[in-house]
Amino acid sequence: MYGLPPSTSLSRPLPKAAVYEKFGFKNAEREAFDRDISRMAIVEWVSPKTVPAIAAGTEVQDFYVVHIALKRREYDPKQIILLTKLIPQRMLFALEEGDATQFAVFHTRLLKTEWCPTAEATIKLNGLDFDKVWHNIVAFVGGLDASSAASLEEQVLQREERQMLLRQIEQLERQCRAEKQTRRKYELYQKLLTLKQLL
Repeated sequence: MYGLPPSTSLSRPLPKAAVYEKFGFKNAEREAFDRDISRMAIVEWVSPKTVPAIAAGTEVQDFYVVHIALKRREYDPKQIILLTKLIPQRMLFALEEGDATQFAVFHTRLLKTEWCPTAEATIKLNGLDFDKVWHNIVAFVGGLDASSAASLEEQVLQREERQMLLRQIEQLERQCRAEKQTRRKYELYQKLLTLKQLL
């Protein structure tokens, strides 16, 4: 599944009722979870036992691929983040809705790929040990540069700062267009130029 070796294949359903009971979900939490998620299962276990060609890493020994059938594509990311907090394992989520799949992984924040046809959704195991393999998977899912001198955390932070700057620029451009007073318009324009230089 997902282009991984057949030796990694698992079929362990994660019944929602068992998750609710084990982690003591309240009614409101159950409803929110149930609004987005239809069913869950652990479908792959990637480890030195299932892929002997890759050595155990110093930090990463293995990881699981969790398939989640979604009820809607506009799901609340909090539900996926909640699973990462409740289950202390490294997990790559394969979120499926209709005939489309999106991969997601939690690495300081929830990182996601774009949606793609499920038949084309593949995971590549690049690296000599599981530290490097996991690093490359996180980079792939997050759209980050795996070979950059900056760490993945730094890259995520830089991207968020850039997105925040772009939102501020967009807001200032709207204000500038709407402003009638020449002096105020000029002030806004100067702020806009300063922000654009930070990009």
